Amino acid sequence: MAKKNNSNEIASNPKARRDYHILELFEAGIVLHGTEVKSLRAGKGVIRDAYVRVENMEVWLYNAHIEEYAFGNWINHDPKARRKLLLNKSEIRKLFGLGDIKGNAIFPLSLFWKNGKVKVKLAIGRGKVQHDKREDLKRRDSDRELKRAMMQQFKGK
Repeated sequence: MAKKNNSNEIASNPKARRDYHILELFEAGIVLHGTEVKSLRAGKGVIRDAYVRVENMEVWLYNAHIEEYAFGNWINHDPKARRKLLLNKSEIRKLFGLGDIKGNAIFPLSLFWKNGKVKVKLAIGRGKVQHDKREDLKRRDSDRELKRAMMQQFKGK
């Protein structure tokens, strides 16, 4: 059963929650060109394989694919260009420190609209191993069975 997509959400990264234990979340602004914004308004963004790096106390988003704007001309943007993320200095330091720990990764969870601006929900996560993924599946299945049993009980009354 698919979850209802948030109306403000542009793109999401479903693999992230499956493959990582989420340790901390951040909300960041993103520097975009005009044709990138127009393309995102049309829903043409993909962040499935995107990742984040902290370089020289600046945060960059790599491998996020924003399709070229269909009505753009010679000023169209590069779809796979790296994009600067906007965070406070203290948040950048925290990302730098936590992302530097072995086994941790910084990645985007979603792109969304907030007050007419594009924002990125970032996460710091630690990779799951195979048995962790199986435990999550078992937990999800048992929760689903419990909900079914409760619904049958309420329908029976």
